[in-house]
Amino acid sequence: MLKNRKHNNVSGIRPHRALTGVYTIDPVHSLVGFSVRHAMVSNVWGRFDAFEGLLKLDGTRPTRSKAYVSVQTGSLATGIQDRDAHLTGPDFFDSLTFPLMTFRSTLLVPVGDEDFRLWGRLRIKDVELPISIDLAIGGTGRDSNGKSRIGFEGTATLQRSDWGLNWNTMLEAGGVLVSDKVKLIFDISAVQLAQSAAA
Repeated sequence: MLKNRKHNNVSGIRPHRALTGVYTIDPVHSLVGFSVRHAMVSNVWGRFDAFEGLLKLDGTRPTRSKAYVSVQTGSLATGIQDRDAHLTGPDFFDSLTFPLMTFRSTLLVPVGDEDFRLWGRLRIKDVELPISIDLAIGGTGRDSNGKSRIGFEGTATLQRSDWGLNWNTMLEAGGVLVSDKVKLIFDISAVQLAQSAAA
């Protein structure tokens, strides 16, 4: 999850030793969202309001960094109550039966000079499949409470039908009401845990 920059070391990745440690995602200052094409015309945007995650960053060897995120599917919000009820119901997430979707990283690799690709496994309902997330560091520093923070943005594209989210309806003019392709959007702020807790 650290930017890949040219540097004279074996890996070609600039060390960021100060970032090494365990971080927890701050849900108040983070976003886990999505967009999907609706009626072949425009995009519907939504988000999940309840999630948590743990990041283990290795600033010297970023490829050893790991991430775990858990999202409460019932916290989905698109701004329309009836639509939210449909999306969290049996046709889609079936949140009463499957209250969580999870992501667990398997590999972090540098892409180009400054970005990373995070590979992992996404579990929705009872299906777990590999996905990749394109990441870019947003910034690092200390907040007003003196805590170390790291921010990053990420996107991933998936076919929802691969996870059993198959519901759709045909349009009279042709095409379908909801695209099978979904774009996931992440804007994350994470706070480093105390050194004693991270050890």
